[in-house]
Amino acid sequence: MNLSIARLDPGHAFGINGQMVKMTDLAIKNIPQYTLTSAALEDVNVLIIPNFVDQEFLYANKNIIERFLADKNIVVFCGHLFRPWLPGASLFMPERIQHHTDYNVYPQNNTPIFDGVETEDMTVNKGVAGFFARGYYHTTAEQEVHLRFKSGHVVTYVDRHATNGTIVVHAGRPLLGYSGHNKTTDRIRPQFLAFLTQELARLQEAQ
Repeated sequence: MNLSIARLDPGHAFGINGQMVKMTDLAIKNIPQYTLTSAALEDVNVLIIPNFVDQEFLYANKNIIERFLADKNIVVFCGHLFRPWLPGASLFMPERIQHHTDYNVYPQNNTPIFDGVETEDMTVNKGVAGFFARGYYHTTAEQEVHLRFKSGHVVTYVDRHATNGTIVVHAGRPLLGYSGHNKTTDRIRPQFLAFLTQELARLQEAQ
């Protein structure tokens, strides 16, 4: 089965207008966030939830997320979690910064998502550090760490144990948004898509 990706749209300046976001290599179904309670997710196997969604609404309807994961699907959250609607996830913590190099992030565990992506390219944008990530999540031994700050705090991880599905948590901007910058960060988007494809195949084989 091919990836079938949907994205919750916050419906404001940081959202996406229109029913579908068309890209050269895939199409992402756009779901206005407050229609999640009535949205048909049967044909979706990857649900992307961006930073600026209404997390109070998601907390009130967290059973929808839980059911989606119970069906061996994938949820990707990129942002700052401040309500416990995502199974197994801690709340976002701001990183303590004493020097701009404290924003440096480093790939971990031979990660396929950030393979070949240089720390400098992730950390610094137009001469300013900190745009890639400014906080972290506490993780458990079962959760697979893909990116850390210099302090060791976790920026990106994958959880295959909290539910029947897979949860990807990233304390920064959407991972599919990295392209066209003429830096090694251009590798993130295609590598993340390849990771999602492989992860979906693993989930289906386990059925």
